[in-house]
Amino acid sequence: MPTQQDQPARKDHIDTSHDYAVCAWARHFNVSQQRVKEAVRAVGSEAERVREHLTRSTERPSA
Repeated sequence: MPTQQDQPARKDHIDTSHDYAVCAWARHFNVSQQRVKEAVRAVGSEAERVREHLTRSTERPSA
């Protein structure tokens, strides 16, 4: 039976246990690595949900 380490990395999920992956996603979303980690803690590791969270958190409310 394959272990999780044997599974290929999923492109639609963010694995925050690997610094290189967090760095790559941070570049992809044009945010800091810390913001990626905070977003994953807030909404889970699904890349689309993280993108939506980061987009919402950078929008400024209208005055």
